[in-house]
Amino acid sequence: MFKTLSGVWALLLGIVLIMLGNGMHFTLIGLRGGIEGFTATELAVVTSGYFAGFLSGARLSPVMIRRVGHVRVFAALGSFMSAGLITFPLVTEPWAWTLLRLLVGFCMSGIYVTAESWLNDASTNETRGKVLAAYMIAQTLGIIGAQGLLTLGDAANSALFIGASILVSVSFAPILLTASQVPAAQVARPMALGALFRSSPLGTVGIFLLGAVYATQSGMAAVFGTQIDMTAEQISLFVAMLFGGALVLQYPIGWLSDRTDRRILIFASAALGAVCCGLAWVAGGTLWALMAAAFFAGGVTTPLYALFLAYTNDTLAPEDMAAASGGLVLTFGLGAILGPMGTGAAMQYGGPFAFWLALGAVFAAIALYALYRMTQRANVPVEDTDTYLYVVPTASPVAVEAAGVWAVEKAEAEDEAAEQAAAEEAAATEEDGTPLPRE
Repeated sequence: MFKTLSGVWALLLGIVLIMLGNGMHFTLIGLRGGIEGFTATELAVVTSGYFAGFLSGARLSPVMIRRVGHVRVFAALGSFMSAGLITFPLVTEPWAWTLLRLLVGFCMSGIYVTAESWLNDASTNETRGKVLAAYMIAQTLGIIGAQGLLTLGDAANSALFIGASILVSVSFAPILLTASQVPAAQVARPMALGALFRSSPLGTVGIFLLGAVYATQSGMAAVFGTQIDMTAEQISLFVAMLFGGALVLQYPIGWLSDRTDRRILIFASAALGAVCCGLAWVAGGTLWALMAAAFFAGGVTTPLYALFLAYTNDTLAPEDMAAASGGLVLTFGLGAILGPMGTGAAMQYGGPFAFWLALGAVFAAIALYALYRMTQRANVPVEDTDTYLYVVPTASPVAVEAAGVWAVEKAEAEDEAAEQAAAEEAAATEEDGTPLPRE
C-alpha cells in the first residue's frame, strides 16, 4: 500500500488541505448566517447554490481542460475559490452568499475533475482501486478535520474565513509542483434520465433522493445547530459526527454489499437512517442523542451512494457504465439542489427540529421504494455483481467512471481466477485417475 501511494502522496495531501478549507466554509455558512439573522429558507437557498455550481462545473470543467490544460484550469479555479471564501464576511447578504456559493461549488467541481484526472493517470489497473479508496478517505478526513479547526476562532469575525482561504491557497502547492500533464479529461456524455430510469429505477430514484439527504446534512446541519442554540464547538462536533459515521460504517456496509442482495442492504441502511432521524426528533435537545443520530444517519449516507452506483452497474452492460455514471452524478446533483430548499422551508414553518423530520421522510422514501422494487425485478446473483468501491458523493464523474471501470475489471479478474482454479482442479483429478462426477 505504501509503495502504491508513494507516487500520489502530494495529490492526496493537497486534497486534504482543500477539504479542510472547504469543510470549514460549509459549517461557517450556518454559523455566520445565524449570527447575521438569515432565515432557514435563505440559508437553504445559499446551500443549494453550491450544488448548482458543482453540477455546472462537472460538465464545463472537462471542456476548459481540453482547451487550456490541467495546470491552468487548476490554478485559475483555485484562485477564484480562495477569493470567494475570503469574500463571504465582506458582503453578508443572502443574495451575495448564493452567488459566492455558486462560484465555490463550480470551482470545487473543476478542482475535483482535475485532481481525479491526475490520480487516474497516475494509477495502473492493479493500483487504481487502492488509490481511489485513499483519495476518498483523504476527502472525508479533511472534512472531519475542518470541524476541529472551527473551534480555534470566532465565526462572528473574518478570521475563520481567512483561514479557510489560506488552506485552499496552500493546498495547490504540493499538487502543482508535482503533477505532470495528462491527457485531457474525457467524461462521457450522461445517459438520458429516461434511459437511466428504465435501466435501473431504484438506482435513479434512490440516488436523486440521496442527493437531497446529503446536501441537507452537509449544508443545513450547522443551521439546525445554530437554531437550537448549540455552541460553536458542539456544532463542529455534530457535523464531524455526520462524516465520522460514514468513515466507520463504510467498510462493514461495503463488505456486506459484495455478499448479499444490494437492494436489501439499501433498504436496511435507509431504514436505519429514518429510524435515527425519528429518534433524534423525539429526543429533542438531548445532546448525546443528537450526536448518536448524526453518527448513524450520516454514517449510512455515503455508503448508500456507493451502493446505488454499484447496484446500477450490476444491471448494465460494461459499455453503458460510463454514460450511466454521468447520469447518476447529474441525478444526484438535482436532488442536492432541491433537498435543502425543501428542508429549509420545513424548518422555517415547523421549527428547527423539522430538520430531522425532513431527513427522516426522505430516508423512509428510499427504504419504501427499495422494498417496492424488490417485488418488481429478480435479484442479480451475488456472484454476477461488480465489486463495491468506496466512492463519496463529492466525487466528480471522472472518479465515478474510474471506480466503475475498476469494479468491472476486478470482477472479471476474479471470475477468470475462479475458472482457472476450477480447470486446474479438474486436470489434477484426471491425472490421479479419479473419475470426474457426471452432470
